[in-house]
Amino acid sequence: MSYAPRLKKQYKEEIVSSLKDKFGYTSVMQVPKLEKICLNQGVGAAVSDKRLVDAAVEEMTMISGQKANVTYSKKDISNFKLRKGMPIGARVTLRGDQMYEFLDRLVAVALPRTRDFRGIERKGFDGSGNYTLGIKEQIIFPEIDIDKIKSVSGMDITLVTTAKTNEEGIALLTEFGLPFKKK
Repeated sequence: MSYAPRLKKQYKEEIVSSLKDKFGYTSVMQVPKLEKICLNQGVGAAVSDKRLVDAAVEEMTMISGQKANVTYSKKDISNFKLRKGMPIGARVTLRGDQMYEFLDRLVAVALPRTRDFRGIERKGFDGSGNYTLGIKEQIIFPEIDIDKIKSVSGMDITLVTTAKTNEEGIALLTEFGLPFKKK
């Protein structure tokens, strides 16, 4: 028997039927699903020290389990001493099994390790069911060795869904186990 991530199996067996009942969908294809997870880390101090981008790429690769890409500036900004084409961050897009594995680790291990954690805000929805959450410290992920990091930095995690509304997006992500704060 082939391996399937826990959340992928849970989506097919439980979440689809639960959301179908809740929203009255007539077809399984109408049920919203998770399309991809995008991780993005901007490294503002990279203008003066290029090695910070390499460290960010290495950390993002360890966290996601997939090679991170370097992001480059699109235009010159003289106030920040920024030139077009300078490396300023790292990003990863996860799909398929790796996406479900990352979400599982995020919900079960990383978020509970956040200092003073009481749930995540509901304000991160964009109106079409996609959710973005900011993390202040990358050290909440167990893959990161605290002794080896040069600086503590945050990142943005965007969960892209096929949901049409925020209500459907909240329902889907709650079923996946994301701990939203109570209203």
